[in-house]
Amino acid sequence: MKILSLGWGVQSFTILAMSSLGELDKIDFAIHADTTYESLLTYQFINKWKGWVEEKGIKVVTVKNPISDLPNKLNGGYNQLFIPAYTLSNAGKSGSLLRTCTGRWKIAPMRKYLSQFKKEGIEQWMGISMDEYQRMKHSDVKYITNRYPLIEKKMTRDDCTNWLLEHNLEVPPKSSCTFCPYHSVKEWQNVISNKEDFESAVGMDRAIRNKRNGYQTFLSPARKPLDQIDFRTEEEKGQMNLWDNECAGICGI
Repeated sequence: MKILSLGWGVQSFTILAMSSLGELDKIDFAIHADTTYESLLTYQFINKWKGWVEEKGIKVVTVKNPISDLPNKLNGGYNQLFIPAYTLSNAGKSGSLLRTCTGRWKIAPMRKYLSQFKKEGIEQWMGISMDEYQRMKHSDVKYITNRYPLIEKKMTRDDCTNWLLEHNLEVPPKSSCTFCPYHSVKEWQNVISNKEDFESAVGMDRAIRNKRNGYQTFLSPARKPLDQIDFRTEEEKGQMNLWDNECAGICGI
């Protein structure tokens, strides 16, 4: 059985579209683990393109973690946050928490659904491209074998974007939770540009603040409330980029 782990981002949607259009083998279905905290733009993209995919004969299965209310999803009753938040202790020491949200909110509900196909065995396609090959891993369960079609085709993320455009398909927005602590400044700017997404992130930032005894937790490494941070780059604040003036291109960058 061939299935696709679908995040609805550029790489996984490219694989889904390739399978739909016959450039890759037809998968049996795609499975999407919905955290319920994706960007509004991602949900709009899903609503627009899910029907197109299913018209091509590929079913899209959506699964969710049954814990959907915010306080329990954050804290599960064990005084543990499930996201890699940044910490500031009462003594002023900074640190960060481990990331377990992917396992709890994505992998666990997907595995629960896929376990019904143990006897058949599963070839699970993953949307990892050449520019992130280091993310490739072997499956940690015997009945699933991971496959990386974009690696086989030696395609990068940019190649995926170009392929979609060449086939008159929409390029999806980056897929991630609105409040992900791993956001870059540019990604936070994208979140801020959508009022609903930023309000969701600010709400999460406030909700996690005092979930751990002895220190506070934040979504930003600045360890300040999200709505009090200036997410402009130094250049956007008026600082000149001296590197651009110095580099003559000799080093090959």
